[in-house]
Amino acid sequence: MNQAPRLALLTLALGLLAGCNSLTREAPVVERTTRPAAERPRPNQAARAEEPKDEKGMYTVRRGDTLLRIALDHGQDYRDLVAWNNLANPDDIKVGQTLRVAGPERNARAASVQTQPVPTPPSATPPRKTAPRADKQPYNDSVAQAQPESGSRTEPRSATVPAAPAPAAPAPAIAAGTIVTASDDEKLSWMWPADGRIVATFDEARNKGIDIAGRPGQQVVAAGAGKVVFAGSGIRGYGNLVIVKHNNNLLSAYAHNRKIVVKEGDNVAKGQLIAEMGDSDADSVKLHFEIRQQGKPVDPSRFLPGR
Repeated sequence: MNQAPRLALLTLALGLLAGCNSLTREAPVVERTTRPAAERPRPNQAARAEEPKDEKGMYTVRRGDTLLRIALDHGQDYRDLVAWNNLANPDDIKVGQTLRVAGPERNARAASVQTQPVPTPPSATPPRKTAPRADKQPYNDSVAQAQPESGSRTEPRSATVPAAPAPAAPAPAIAAGTIVTASDDEKLSWMWPADGRIVATFDEARNKGIDIAGRPGQQVVAAGAGKVVFAGSGIRGYGNLVIVKHNNNLLSAYAHNRKIVVKEGDNVAKGQLIAEMGDSDADSVKLHFEIRQQGKPVDPSRFLPGR
């Protein structure tokens, strides 16, 4: 009879101890470290690979590129790109393909300068002079007899008077299609390619040239002397396009024409008719005119005369 209450008390005590353990048990500790904002991985950071940097004079083809567009962006004739890269089909270029966009002769010229032989330094011992200088001869009777008569005068060789420099000749005019250096860019003479109101000005981010409004069939003329390196369509957004190369740095582009009246390879003079204004690949009749310097669009107002 006495053991039953003891068992009941023991059971109750064990239950209370178990309850206390469950209430006082600590939650598991999770260590959390906060990274600096600069070290936190950004979304898709691993997926975005940096675009490879091209070597000077080289270009890696990207999605959406055409050979004509690459040539325009680098200020080159697309036929030169075909020759430099031995392309069998100008329309068959692939993403990731590396193209030469500068003439290989430039690299060859630079290499030839670096490989020129270094001149041999002069000997430490100067060569002995075998003949005395005319103005250092000792006086004697024979020398006195050789002197000119009184009234005549002979100038020593070391006292020769240099000739006066000739006046500088005027700079020659640059012929159409002539390849010249960058310092000759300012010698080119420019004129407006068409008459009309300017409806869009230069903005490198939005408009790489200027837009001149006009009427269908209005004359479009070459803004400067040069050589036609492209005449046709093939660059999206330009319609019927004429590109004139003026020298190895500058070219001009004339877009949205209705009709082209020149062909590739033609030499054109400043003011010569090259096209008729139209609205090909445009929402209205206008001429889109660009000037590119080493392939980079520049504001045509820097070159065109005031109106």
